[in-house]
Amino acid sequence: MDNFEFDEYDIKAKVNWKIWKRVIKNVLSFRKLFLIATISVVIVALIETLYFYFISLIGIEEIVRGENFQYLVWFVPIMVIFSLGQAIFVYTFIYYTAQLEINFYKKHSKATFHHLQELPFSFYDKNSTGWLLARVTSDNERLGEIVSWGTVDLMWAIFKLIFVLTAMLIIHWQFALIMLIIIPVIIFVSIRFNRLIIHFARKVRRINSKITGSLNEGITGAKTTKSLNLEEKNLYEFQKLSRKFRKTTVTSSVVSSLYYQIISIVAGLGIVFVIYQGGLLVIDNVFTLSTLFFLVMATMSFFDPILNIAFFANDMKHAQVAAERVFNLIDIKPAITDSEEVIAKYGTTFEHKKENWEDIKGDVEFNNVSFSYGPDNPVILNNFSLKVNACQTVAIVGETGAGKSTIVNLLCRFYEPTSGIITIDGKDYQDRSVAWLHANLGYVLQSPHLFSGTIRENIRYGKLEASDQEIEEAAKIVGAHQFIINLENSYDTEVGETGAKLSLGQKQLLSFARAIIADPRILVLDEATSSIDTETEFELQKAIKELLANRTSFVIAHRLSTIKNADIIIVLQKGVILEAGTHDELLKNKNYYYNLYTNQFIEEKMKEMNF
Repeated sequence: MDNFEFDEYDIKAKVNWKIWKRVIKNVLSFRKLFLIATISVVIVALIETLYFYFISLIGIEEIVRGENFQYLVWFVPIMVIFSLGQAIFVYTFIYYTAQLEINFYKKHSKATFHHLQELPFSFYDKNSTGWLLARVTSDNERLGEIVSWGTVDLMWAIFKLIFVLTAMLIIHWQFALIMLIIIPVIIFVSIRFNRLIIHFARKVRRINSKITGSLNEGITGAKTTKSLNLEEKNLYEFQKLSRKFRKTTVTSSVVSSLYYQIISIVAGLGIVFVIYQGGLLVIDNVFTLSTLFFLVMATMSFFDPILNIAFFANDMKHAQVAAERVFNLIDIKPAITDSEEVIAKYGTTFEHKKENWEDIKGDVEFNNVSFSYGPDNPVILNNFSLKVNACQTVAIVGETGAGKSTIVNLLCRFYEPTSGIITIDGKDYQDRSVAWLHANLGYVLQSPHLFSGTIRENIRYGKLEASDQEIEEAAKIVGAHQFIINLENSYDTEVGETGAKLSLGQKQLLSFARAIIADPRILVLDEATSSIDTETEFELQKAIKELLANRTSFVIAHRLSTIKNADIIIVLQKGVILEAGTHDELLKNKNYYYNLYTNQFIEEKMKEMNF
């Protein structure tokens, strides 16, 4: 599964027990924290029950009449012991439950992010960043909160019911049976509300993801928004989503509140019944005021855990929605995977077996390669063949949609051919690992991406063990050294998020330095000089010449002046090679490339002359 459809969930689906088995399994991986928290909360439930039971034993009416006053001497210290014990175990319960929540969230977030690193370029090419952020952050956070605090609270509720019912059976078993009759009523109400609550929970989470996606686009596309004067339109769209979120959230809250109120009314009626019937029995001297006090307090305590169970049942429905979304992401099978034989020899994405990695010479061949982005999409390449010898530079030109980026994306194994094979050094590249290929690959994009951190750190990403001297040498080769040392903190200057503190040209220079320091055997330049001004481009040509030397290079270029020295220039049209040859050879042919180059040359000259 490559294309992740976020709206595919059935909002009317029932409780998914398979999901909950996975959640419980993850909770039990922290069984020590869960066990300590559960034992602590069970002891709290026991202390709360014993507290009222003890009060009923001392005889309240006798103390009120001044009889058995000696019990007060024991009453105060025992109450202090109860209070101290409860405080200690409440603290223990809160501490370990918080640890459980943090560790659960950490494990799930790590697993989600780990899986995201394994998914291919095609996945990110098709799915919104905002949707993914919602799953890694808010969905995991919501799930962690409910399965930790909710589960431990459920343990408290269950044992509190057991302790209270046991005490009621001891004091007056008839009332205990009456209380048990109310439980089926609560179960019936819960079942009736179950699907409705899940329905609205799913809708709320879905709209929340859309809002996250809208926020992400609004922030990352701020420059485009302002340049196109789209503030009002974006605000309208965001407000539309917000109003929908508010309406759905309010409806969800009303349904949940109605559920809680019905349970509360049932509980209230139970308490009224106990007070009324118990009062009559006290008047008739069937049992004492102390017994009535205990039964009233026990009834109130009886409904507290039932309400907690009701709250947990509701929260569990919200948690299921979050769990569905997280596990659906984790369960996506990468479209590009290595075979078991390849993994055994070369290792995985995270665990490399570099001792088995062969050196790359650089011979690349496309052999009858066909490709489309899906069964319902048009064919981009059809029986495409191309042979490139080691250390040759191949330039690819053509109109938009001709298949230029598709060729390099297939070469980099961001996608894989629909049919045909691609060989590197005469061997099908699927017979070696993706990690092996990417370790020997350099890719400079049209819009370079820098990570938050310093200039030095961003260049070092090309070679993590690089020394400061190697970093500065790489910067000098591409002509970036001078602008870097003119900055206030030189190589230790923070570039900001995605390199926001630097110009587009400066970011491109740093991406070149990062590629040079990596020293890849195969290099891809995808419109890499399109963001550079003419003066900078002239200086950069020296660096490009150095960068292309002694390695196989694929260059996608809009500016044809940058590829005149390429060993082979291929002209693509609808995935088919229209022309191929050197710059001079193609000019002599006076065909498509000749017209393209001549028109571009005239345009540039007119710009220079300020036409």
